[in-house]
Amino acid sequence: MNRRTKFLLPAATAAAALTLTACGGTSSGSKDGAFTAPNDVRMIVPFAAGGGSDIAGRAISKGLEKVTKSTVTVENITGGDGAVGYSELLASKGDPGVLLASETALMTLPIVQDVAFDYEDFTPIMKLGSDYNVVMVDADSPHKTCPDVIEAAKQGEVTTGISGATGPEFVAWSLIEEQSNVKFESVVFESGAEIATALLGGHIDVAMTNPGEALGYFESGDLKPLCVLAPERYDYKPLADVPTGVEQGVDVTFAQWRGFIAPGGISAEAKQHWIDAAKEYAKTDAYTKYIESNLLQPDVAYGDEFKAFLDDYNKDLKRILDKKNDK
Repeated sequence: MNRRTKFLLPAATAAAALTLTACGGTSSGSKDGAFTAPNDVRMIVPFAAGGGSDIAGRAISKGLEKVTKSTVTVENITGGDGAVGYSELLASKGDPGVLLASETALMTLPIVQDVAFDYEDFTPIMKLGSDYNVVMVDADSPHKTCPDVIEAAKQGEVTTGISGATGPEFVAWSLIEEQSNVKFESVVFESGAEIATALLGGHIDVAMTNPGEALGYFESGDLKPLCVLAPERYDYKPLADVPTGVEQGVDVTFAQWRGFIAPGGISAEAKQHWIDAAKEYAKTDAYTKYIESNLLQPDVAYGDEFKAFLDDYNKDLKRILDKKNDK
Protein backbone atom coordinates (compact mmCIF):
# COMPACT_ATOMS: atom_id res chain seq x y z
CA MET A 1 0.00 0.00 0.00
CA ASN A 2 1.31 3.44 -0.87
CA ARG A 3 1.69 5.43 2.36
CA ARG A 4 2.21 8.81 0.72
CA THR A 5 -0.11 11.42 2.16
CA LYS A 6 -1.14 14.72 0.64
CA PHE A 7 -0.71 18.02 2.43
CA LEU A 8 -1.94 21.30 0.98
CA LEU A 9 -1.08 24.59 2.65
CA PRO A 10 -4.39 26.35 3.43
CA ALA A 11 -4.93 29.37 1.19
CA ALA A 12 -5.32 31.73 4.14
CA THR A 13 -2.04 30.56 5.66
CA ALA A 14 -0.21 30.94 2.36
CA ALA A 15 -1.57 34.42 1.89
CA ALA A 16 -0.58 35.39 5.42
CA ALA A 17 2.92 34.08 4.87
CA LEU A 18 3.32 36.11 1.71
CA THR A 19 1.99 39.20 3.46
CA LEU A 20 4.45 38.77 6.32
CA THR A 21 7.28 38.47 3.82
CA ALA A 22 6.21 41.54 1.92
CA CYS A 23 5.98 43.80 4.98
CA GLY A 24 8.05 42.00 7.59
CA GLY A 25 10.02 45.05 8.63
CA THR A 26 13.43 43.36 8.56
CA SER A 27 16.39 45.11 7.00
CA SER A 28 18.33 43.28 4.30
CA GLY A 29 20.29 46.15 2.85
CA SER A 30 21.20 49.78 3.11
CA LYS A 31 20.45 52.57 0.63
CA ASP A 32 23.66 51.93 -1.30
CA GLY A 33 22.80 48.24 -1.73
CA ALA A 34 25.27 46.86 0.81
CA PHE A 35 24.04 44.17 3.19
CA THR A 36 22.85 45.31 6.60
CA ALA A 37 22.17 42.72 9.29
CA PRO A 38 18.49 42.65 10.26
CA ASN A 39 17.61 44.11 13.66
CA ASP A 40 14.49 41.99 14.14
CA VAL A 41 14.64 38.31 13.25
CA ARG A 42 11.93 35.65 13.24
CA MET A 43 12.96 32.14 14.33
CA ILE A 44 10.28 29.75 13.08
CA VAL A 45 9.77 26.53 15.00
CA PRO A 46 7.54 24.25 12.88
CA PHE A 47 6.37 22.20 15.88
CA ALA A 48 4.57 22.90 19.15
CA ALA A 49 6.17 24.43 22.21
CA GLY A 50 7.95 22.09 24.61
CA GLY A 51 9.34 19.54 22.17
CA GLY A 52 12.88 18.99 20.96
CA SER A 53 12.54 21.39 18.03
CA ASP A 54 11.15 24.11 20.28
CA ILE A 55 13.97 23.64 22.79
CA ALA A 56 16.50 23.87 19.96
CA GLY A 57 14.86 26.94 18.43
CA ARG A 58 14.84 28.83 21.71
CA ALA A 59 18.44 27.90 22.48
CA ILE A 60 19.59 29.01 19.02
CA SER A 61 17.62 32.26 19.18
CA LYS A 62 19.14 33.23 22.53
CA GLY A 63 22.61 32.35 21.31
CA LEU A 64 22.24 34.36 18.11
CA GLU A 65 20.91 37.34 20.02
CA LYS A 66 24.07 37.41 22.11
CA VAL A 67 26.49 37.22 19.19
CA THR A 68 24.62 39.46 16.72
CA LYS A 69 22.77 41.91 19.01
CA SER A 70 19.66 41.35 16.85
CA THR A 71 16.33 40.55 18.47
CA VAL A 72 15.44 36.96 17.55
CA THR A 73 11.80 36.09 18.28
CA VAL A 74 10.62 32.47 18.31
CA GLU A 75 7.35 31.72 16.50
CA ASN A 76 5.77 28.27 16.79
CA ILE A 77 4.01 27.77 13.44
CA THR A 78 2.54 24.27 13.59
CA GLY A 79 0.56 21.94 11.38
CA GLY A 80 1.03 19.24 8.76
CA ASP A 81 3.82 17.48 10.68
CA GLY A 82 5.90 20.64 10.27
CA ALA A 83 4.84 21.46 6.71
CA VAL A 84 3.09 24.73 7.62
CA GLY A 85 6.22 26.13 9.25
CA TYR A 86 8.44 25.14 6.35
CA SER A 87 5.91 26.62 3.92
CA GLU A 88 6.17 29.89 5.83
CA LEU A 89 9.93 29.84 5.31
CA LEU A 90 9.41 29.08 1.62
CA ALA A 91 7.20 32.16 1.32
CA SER A 92 9.99 34.23 2.93
CA LYS A 93 12.35 33.73 0.00
CA GLY A 94 15.15 36.28 -0.05
CA ASP A 95 14.47 37.60 3.47
CA PRO A 96 17.57 37.35 5.72
CA GLY A 97 15.44 38.24 8.74
CA VAL A 98 13.74 34.85 8.87
CA LEU A 99 15.29 31.61 10.16
CA LEU A 100 13.90 28.17 11.02
CA ALA A 101 14.93 25.64 13.66
CA SER A 102 15.21 22.58 11.47
CA GLU A 103 15.64 18.83 11.80
CA THR A 104 14.88 15.59 9.97
CA ALA A 105 11.33 16.64 8.98
CA LEU A 106 12.92 18.94 6.39
CA MET A 107 13.95 15.78 4.54
CA THR A 108 11.06 13.41 5.26
CA LEU A 109 8.18 15.76 4.44
CA PRO A 110 8.95 16.15 0.70
CA ILE A 111 9.38 12.38 0.39
CA VAL A 112 6.10 11.33 2.00
CA GLN A 113 3.83 14.34 1.51
CA ASP A 114 2.79 16.45 -1.47
CA VAL A 115 4.40 19.70 -0.35
CA ALA A 116 5.65 22.62 -2.43
CA PHE A 117 9.24 22.49 -1.16
CA ASP A 118 12.24 20.30 -0.58
CA TYR A 119 15.45 20.90 1.34
CA GLU A 120 17.17 22.44 -1.68
CA ASP A 121 14.73 25.37 -1.62
CA PHE A 122 16.36 26.69 1.55
CA THR A 123 19.78 27.92 2.68
CA PRO A 124 21.54 25.62 5.18
CA ILE A 125 23.34 27.62 7.86
CA MET A 126 24.34 25.39 10.77
CA LYS A 127 24.04 21.80 11.88
CA LEU A 128 24.32 21.97 15.68
CA GLY A 129 24.68 18.28 16.39
CA SER A 130 23.25 14.80 16.13
CA ASP A 131 20.51 13.31 18.29
CA TYR A 132 20.97 9.52 18.19
CA ASN A 133 18.15 7.23 19.21
CA VAL A 134 18.19 5.01 22.29
CA VAL A 135 16.14 1.80 22.38
CA MET A 136 14.29 1.40 25.68
CA VAL A 137 11.84 -0.82 27.52
CA ASP A 138 9.91 -0.73 30.77
CA ALA A 139 12.02 -1.54 33.83
CA ASP A 140 10.13 -4.83 34.29
CA SER A 141 10.60 -5.98 30.70
CA PRO A 142 12.29 -9.35 30.22
CA HIS A 143 14.40 -7.88 27.40
CA LYS A 144 17.97 -7.07 28.43
CA THR A 145 19.53 -6.21 25.05
CA CYS A 146 18.50 -5.01 21.61
CA PRO A 147 19.07 -8.52 20.15
CA ASP A 148 16.54 -9.79 22.74
CA VAL A 149 13.92 -7.49 21.20
CA ILE A 150 14.79 -8.62 17.67
CA GLU A 151 14.60 -12.28 18.65
CA ALA A 152 11.19 -11.68 20.27
CA ALA A 153 9.98 -10.11 17.01
CA LYS A 154 11.09 -13.21 15.13
CA GLN A 155 9.07 -15.37 17.50
CA GLY A 156 5.91 -13.24 17.63
CA GLU A 157 4.43 -9.75 17.58
CA VAL A 158 6.38 -6.94 19.21
CA THR A 159 4.78 -3.51 19.32
CA THR A 160 6.78 -0.32 19.29
CA GLY A 161 5.84 3.33 19.56
CA ILE A 162 6.95 5.96 17.07
CA SER A 163 6.53 9.73 17.16
CA GLY A 164 4.98 10.66 13.82
CA ALA A 165 4.35 8.32 10.93
CA THR A 166 7.66 9.10 9.21
CA GLY A 167 9.80 10.50 12.02
CA PRO A 168 13.31 9.44 13.04
CA GLU A 169 12.04 6.47 15.06
CA PHE A 170 10.18 5.16 12.02
CA VAL A 171 13.35 5.37 9.95
CA ALA A 172 15.51 3.72 12.61
CA TRP A 173 13.08 0.83 13.14
CA SER A 174 12.91 0.39 9.36
CA LEU A 175 16.69 0.06 9.24
CA ILE A 176 16.61 -2.55 12.01
CA GLU A 177 13.84 -4.45 10.22
CA GLU A 178 15.85 -4.41 7.00
CA GLN A 179 19.07 -5.53 8.64
CA SER A 180 17.54 -8.22 10.88
CA ASN A 181 14.75 -9.44 8.56
CA VAL A 182 12.03 -8.87 11.16
CA LYS A 183 8.82 -6.85 11.40
CA PHE A 184 7.64 -4.67 14.28
CA GLU A 185 4.08 -3.50 14.80
CA SER A 186 4.28 0.27 15.09
CA VAL A 187 1.86 2.50 17.00
CA VAL A 188 2.01 6.20 16.08
CA PHE A 189 1.99 8.79 18.86
CA GLU A 190 2.11 12.58 18.80
CA SER A 191 5.17 12.97 21.02
CA GLY A 192 7.97 11.27 22.88
CA ALA A 193 6.11 11.92 26.14
CA GLU A 194 3.14 9.90 24.91
CA ILE A 195 5.46 7.07 23.89
CA ALA A 196 7.03 6.94 27.35
CA THR A 197 3.58 6.87 28.97
CA ALA A 198 2.48 4.01 26.71
CA LEU A 199 5.65 2.08 27.50
CA LEU A 200 5.19 2.56 31.25
CA GLY A 201 1.56 1.48 30.95
CA GLY A 202 2.40 -1.72 29.11
CA HIS A 203 0.57 -0.65 25.95
CA ILE A 204 3.68 -1.17 23.79
CA ASP A 205 6.65 -3.48 24.25
CA VAL A 206 9.60 -1.33 23.21
CA ALA A 207 10.34 2.14 21.95
CA MET A 208 13.14 4.46 21.00
CA THR A 209 13.58 8.17 21.45
CA ASN A 210 16.16 10.90 21.76
CA PRO A 211 18.18 10.39 24.96
CA GLY A 212 17.33 13.85 26.28
CA GLU A 213 13.59 13.12 26.22
CA ALA A 214 13.93 9.95 28.32
CA LEU A 215 16.74 10.96 30.66
CA GLY A 216 14.46 11.49 33.65
CA TYR A 217 12.94 8.02 33.23
CA PHE A 218 16.39 6.44 33.03
CA GLU A 219 17.53 8.29 36.15
CA SER A 220 14.42 7.19 38.07
CA GLY A 221 14.77 3.60 36.87
CA ASP A 222 11.26 3.50 35.39
CA LEU A 223 12.61 2.86 31.90
CA LYS A 224 15.61 0.79 30.91
CA PRO A 225 17.91 1.69 27.98
CA LEU A 226 19.02 -1.35 25.98
CA CYS A 227 21.32 0.15 23.34
CA VAL A 228 22.08 3.41 21.60
CA LEU A 229 22.04 3.61 17.80
CA ALA A 230 25.18 5.72 17.82
CA PRO A 231 28.68 5.03 16.48
CA GLU A 232 30.16 5.36 19.98
CA ARG A 233 28.89 5.13 23.55
CA TYR A 234 27.67 8.29 25.20
CA ASP A 235 29.79 9.98 27.84
CA TYR A 236 26.71 11.32 29.59
CA LYS A 237 25.34 9.59 32.66
CA PRO A 238 23.24 7.45 32.94
CA LEU A 239 24.01 6.28 29.37
CA ALA A 240 27.76 5.83 29.77
CA ASP A 241 27.41 2.09 30.39
CA VAL A 242 24.81 1.49 27.68
CA PRO A 243 26.36 -0.35 24.70
CA THR A 244 25.87 0.71 21.11
CA GLY A 245 23.72 -1.38 18.82
CA VAL A 246 26.82 -2.24 16.81
CA GLU A 247 28.46 -3.69 19.92
CA GLN A 248 25.45 -5.97 20.29
CA GLY A 249 25.45 -7.01 16.64
CA VAL A 250 22.75 -4.58 15.50
CA ASP A 251 24.65 -2.79 12.76
CA VAL A 252 22.45 0.30 12.64
CA THR A 253 23.30 3.89 13.49
CA PHE A 254 20.81 6.67 12.98
CA ALA A 255 20.46 10.19 14.29
CA GLN A 256 18.09 13.07 13.96
CA TRP A 257 20.18 16.13 13.21
CA ARG A 258 19.33 19.54 14.60
CA GLY A 259 20.27 22.91 13.15
CA PHE A 260 18.91 26.04 11.57
CA ILE A 261 18.31 27.22 8.01
CA ALA A 262 17.41 30.44 6.20
CA PRO A 263 15.11 31.05 3.24
CA GLY A 264 16.32 30.41 -0.26
CA GLY A 265 17.35 33.35 -2.38
CA ILE A 266 19.19 35.32 0.28
CA SER A 267 22.38 37.11 -0.75
CA ALA A 268 25.84 35.61 -0.33
CA GLU A 269 26.53 38.34 2.24
CA ALA A 270 23.43 37.43 4.24
CA LYS A 271 24.33 33.75 4.17
CA GLN A 272 27.85 34.50 5.38
CA HIS A 273 26.48 36.77 8.11
CA TRP A 274 24.48 33.91 9.59
CA ILE A 275 27.28 31.37 9.16
CA ASP A 276 29.68 33.71 10.97
CA ALA A 277 27.11 34.21 13.73
CA ALA A 278 26.62 30.43 13.99
CA LYS A 279 30.36 29.87 14.37
CA GLU A 280 30.49 32.45 17.16
CA TYR A 281 27.49 30.80 18.84
CA ALA A 282 29.26 27.43 18.73
CA LYS A 283 32.09 28.91 20.83
CA THR A 284 29.78 30.01 23.65
CA ASP A 285 28.90 28.32 26.92
CA ALA A 286 25.26 28.55 25.85
CA TYR A 287 25.90 26.19 22.93
CA THR A 288 27.79 23.74 25.15
CA LYS A 289 24.98 23.83 27.72
CA TYR A 290 22.35 23.12 25.06
CA ILE A 291 24.31 20.18 23.65
CA GLU A 292 25.10 18.63 27.03
CA SER A 293 21.70 19.14 28.65
CA ASN A 294 19.97 17.51 25.66
CA LEU A 295 22.57 14.72 25.27
CA LEU A 296 23.47 15.58 21.69
CA GLN A 297 26.71 14.79 19.89
CA PRO A 298 28.31 18.15 18.94
CA ASP A 299 29.23 17.42 15.32
CA VAL A 300 28.76 20.81 13.68
CA ALA A 301 28.68 21.75 10.00
CA TYR A 302 28.14 25.09 8.30
CA GLY A 303 26.92 26.32 4.93
CA ASP A 304 28.10 24.19 2.02
CA GLU A 305 29.43 21.48 4.34
CA PHE A 306 25.99 21.29 5.94
CA LYS A 307 24.45 21.09 2.44
CA ALA A 308 26.72 18.15 1.53
CA PHE A 309 25.60 16.37 4.71
CA LEU A 310 21.96 16.94 3.76
CA ASP A 311 22.56 15.54 0.26
CA ASP A 312 23.88 12.26 1.69
CA TYR A 313 21.22 12.12 4.38
CA ASN A 314 18.47 12.63 1.81
CA LYS A 315 19.72 9.73 -0.31
CA ASP A 316 19.48 7.37 2.67
CA LEU A 317 16.03 8.60 3.65
CA LYS A 318 14.64 8.30 0.11
CA ARG A 319 15.86 4.73 -0.16
CA ILE A 320 14.13 3.78 3.10
CA LEU A 321 10.91 5.78 2.78
CA ASP A 322 10.34 5.12 -0.93
CA LYS A 323 10.64 1.41 -0.22
CA LYS A 324 8.02 1.73 2.56
CA ASN A 325 5.71 3.85 0.37
CA ASP A 326 5.69 1.21 -2.34
CA LYS A 327 4.50 -1.53 0.00
